Amino acid sequence: MTLLLQGVSKTVGASVHIHPTDLELQRGTMNVLLGPTQSGKTSLMRLMAGLDVPDTGRVFWNGTDVTGQRVQDRKVAMVYQQFINYPSMSVYDNIASPLKLMGKSRAEIDAAVRETADLMQLTPMLARKPLELSGGQQQRCALARALVKNAGLVLLDEPLANLDYKLREELRAEIPRIFEKSGAIFVYATTEPEEALLLGGNTATLWQGRVTQFGPTPSVYRTPINATTARVFSDPPMNFLPITKQGDRMSFGADPAVALPATMQGLADGTYTAGFRPNHLALHAKAAHALCFQARLAVTEITGSETFIHLDCHGARWVGLIHGIHDLDPGADLNVYLDPAHIYVFSLDGALVASAPYSEAA
Repeated sequence: MTLLLQGVSKTVGASVHIHPTDLELQRGTMNVLLGPTQSGKTSLMRLMAGLDVPDTGRVFWNGTDVTGQRVQDRKVAMVYQQFINYPSMSVYDNIASPLKLMGKSRAEIDAAVRETADLMQLTPMLARKPLELSGGQQQRCALARALVKNAGLVLLDEPLANLDYKLREELRAEIPRIFEKSGAIFVYATTEPEEALLLGGNTATLWQGRVTQFGPTPSVYRTPINATTARVFSDPPMNFLPITKQGDRMSFGADPAVALPATMQGLADGTYTAGFRPNHLALHAKAAHALCFQARLAVTEITGSETFIHLDCHGARWVGLIHGIHDLDPGADLNVYLDPAHIYVFSLDGALVASAPYSEAA
């Protein structure tokens, strides 16, 4: 069971929603579409489902060209962030509704509904109406109605975005369990890098209608092939600054040159862009070879267990994620530290040219 997109694109008016895209998804895989709002996630899902027909390219399901096939004739289920249930019907009848439309027998419907309700932990609620359920239970009901169709392709378009934190965490933990038992191809759209990491599987990063990278989620996170992917797969976004490499030294702007880390030894002399994630900035040197930058504090955000510091440094705005609560005064001059082992180096056209081997400490 495979879903194959070959050169599919979509333009609406003068706006390009999806640039020509190739993508292959395998049976029994969790596939995350990660990107900011209006990066093309929903547009790509609609092409997968058959809700839209691509302007160019073809869509294949199990080797069969389904590009022009109606969505009603495909084994596809879709769940949106605005979960939709029929308020006048019981949970049982909500789950059963697609099976009734398919003309299944009463016995087949009952067996499928009860099996799916058990999977979604909804068995005690089958007689209730959706409005008698919590938000998380209502979303599970919508998911159950999608899963009961035994669809080969299940598309989840930011399904947890409208739930509170506790319910999101609850369902994030459940979705991989549901996915493992169903054997379908799951495609899950999100704007949150943390959610992609929690769900695992594969991730496709999207930016302005282009898939910038696709592969196992940890690999895409640890080794982004370009600066755009690194920016998408970092929250807050990755910090960048220009660097110059000369011999065995490197310099940042007007700062004195420092010794070149081992990961950059093979680079040709020249100018590059360095990138590093916010959690790798520190207020105190954690290693003897840590780089020190003088910065000015713009804003501090305390989240409870962590502090976001927004800095002006070398004419750029950086964000640091510091563990603990730090009461700092806006406008203050700070020294911040960075272990060069955590630096990604990109060419001026954005391609990754050097990075440190990833470790859990990174």
